[in-house]
Amino acid sequence: MRSEARIIDANRNRAGEGLRVLEDIARFALDDEALTARCKRARHELGEAVAVLPLPAGLGLSARDTPGDVGTSVRTEREYERSDPTSVAAAACGRVGEALRSIEEIAKCVRGDAARFEALRYEAYEVGRLVSAGLAPIAPQWRLCVLLTASLCPGGDWERVARAAIAGGADCLQLREKELSDRELISRARRFVEIARESPRRIWVIINDRPDIALLCGADGVHVGQGDLSPADVRAVAGRGMLVGVSTSSVESARAANAAGASSVGLGPMFPSTTKPKDVIAGVDYLRAYLAEPDLASLPHLCIGGITPENAGELIDAGARGLAVSSAVCGAEDPEGVCAELVGSVEQSVS
Repeated sequence: MRSEARIIDANRNRAGEGLRVLEDIARFALDDEALTARCKRARHELGEAVAVLPLPAGLGLSARDTPGDVGTSVRTEREYERSDPTSVAAAACGRVGEALRSIEEIAKCVRGDAARFEALRYEAYEVGRLVSAGLAPIAPQWRLCVLLTASLCPGGDWERVARAAIAGGADCLQLREKELSDRELISRARRFVEIARESPRRIWVIINDRPDIALLCGADGVHVGQGDLSPADVRAVAGRGMLVGVSTSSVESARAANAAGASSVGLGPMFPSTTKPKDVIAGVDYLRAYLAEPDLASLPHLCIGGITPENAGELIDAGARGLAVSSAVCGAEDPEGVCAELVGSVEQSVS
């Protein structure tokens, strides 16, 4: 049983170390008492489960041979690459899962309670997911995001509208083009980013639906709908630092987006819209319900759907801190003026 004891001992240490890393992130980076306690319980459960395995007392420790372990000198370059706490958490999650699976399999050999380690492995997956979600990048609270579609712009001149939106104070631009080929879209997206980066002011660039395009053009983030990729899937394609906005139309969908690691949420539709008609209008009541929940209210939001300078005041009076508009700017004779009016209304309400 010496070889089994060595495997269990090594992987018990590996899993415990990984859980400790997740616990420290939950404690010191997230300030999450409940999640910290959950990580600690998992560590203690690991120790108790290993302690009752049917192995001779002390065999694991006596079988330990660190100087003679052929694996201590085996390294990969990526072991030393960690870009941020999110990548640290991801590495810890992987280490814990692999170690627990190894213990689970060896427990079967010694007729131990393998199911207990399986359950602990699933718990570790969930703990890791919660830690990673808590570390997901949060978007700024933009005042105004303009969604640009060339077909909505007079003469299709989206570049003129983009520059006017920036001049009018918009702090975020979103490219929403669903009819272009991939080659046309990536070309448009790259030009879109260039225009934003020309501004002396920081302008955030979001690409609708396509994490691959966002990655290739150097955008800041992606916005997805309820039927599109999850935030985790977007970041698997475009990187962990990618901002991910999620469209929501109810408190329940907002909670789900928050739990999934959304960087921001779109709230809507607030009013009927000709750009993207909806059968059900969430309305201002949804905005109020969203802001009434502290966990949600702290997540940046953009009200969207049929917003104009004429009706934006109703949203601002209800507490809106950010607006997303499309046709009201794209189709305006004076897009700069419309943006300036909307931005001014929001800034006045939050100042």
